[in-house]
Amino acid sequence: MSSSTTPSTVERAFGAALYAHTDAALDTGASLLAADPASDAELARRGAEFVAAAWRRGWQPADVVRIVRRELDDVHVRLVSALILREDRTSRGPRWAAQLDELDADAEPPRTDRFTHAGTVLELYRLLLRLPAIEPLDPPRQDAPQDSRMLTRIRALLAKAEATGFPEEAEALSAKAQELMARHSIDEALLAARTHAKDAPGACRIGVEPPYETAKAVLLDAVAGANRCRAVWNEPLAFSTVVGFEPDLEAVELLYTSLLVQATAAMTKAEAAQRAGGRKRTKTFRQSFLAAYAHRIGDRLATAAEGQVASTEGELLPVLAAREVAVTDHMEQMFPDTVTTRLRGVDDAAGWREGAAAADRAQVRARPPLR
Repeated sequence: MSSSTTPSTVERAFGAALYAHTDAALDTGASLLAADPASDAELARRGAEFVAAAWRRGWQPADVVRIVRRELDDVHVRLVSALILREDRTSRGPRWAAQLDELDADAEPPRTDRFTHAGTVLELYRLLLRLPAIEPLDPPRQDAPQDSRMLTRIRALLAKAEATGFPEEAEALSAKAQELMARHSIDEALLAARTHAKDAPGACRIGVEPPYETAKAVLLDAVAGANRCRAVWNEPLAFSTVVGFEPDLEAVELLYTSLLVQATAAMTKAEAAQRAGGRKRTKTFRQSFLAAYAHRIGDRLATAAEGQVASTEGELLPVLAAREVAVTDHMEQMFPDTVTTRLRGVDDAAGWREGAAAADRAQVRARPPLR
């Protein structure tokens, strides 16, 4: 007589629901789980395994939450946040810990009936199972700790610039933030060179969400280039990977977020003015607006960055040149095969003019260097 192991309820539910993308298969798996309360512990354990597998494939907490939010519903976001927060947060670096801090500590979704809850869990697990492998991000390597007070001050200045209704105040606040970002980056580069710190490029991922994601990716690329970073856009997964040294990565994240807020507000205002004038605006207007904004803002950022470099002492130029080579090498190691994406649908002249004008008004101008 031969012996065999009877599959558990969870294994039978997974076999029914996770490998077939149909409502009927999902209902079958949910029914099996709903009828067996003893399966709850194993179901939770398997969820932790799916999350751990995502980490092994190169994903980070913010990446997982972002794709769950895009593909599923809020209840799934709360469920995956709860799974992630059960993980140990002490061993993967400060950027990882910061992502965990942004999750809702009370993220556990409300319990409904067992069948509905089981269906929700299976929908989430089905997505986690299908996550592809992506480029792993190494934690930043720096001997000197980041100046959190400086970054806190920059964040506060940008937040005030976005919130104020007075253009002059926004200009003063954002110009000061830009000045501090440039000086912070330069000081960190010089300090690392003088102390022979074991400093190396790292990378972070920034969500580039639809609509108009191509124009947004171009904007992010412009911000990255002006801050001595390189950006590689993953359109299917709705993010860009930005490669650079840690102070510059911080600057890119902060400035891109702020400029996107400013661009969106300016685009909404421009559309309202167009409608008031009796002209109907379309998707092409918005796409052209953001494309022009990204193009013009890139020029302004590059000019501001060059001004900051020109105002510093001579030893900075070889330091920055060495960093640029290191960033390019790291980017090519992470992404040996990249292609250039063309921006399509940019054929609305009014949208282009309005976007360029909004970029000219955006608050990025640098003041004279700090003394």
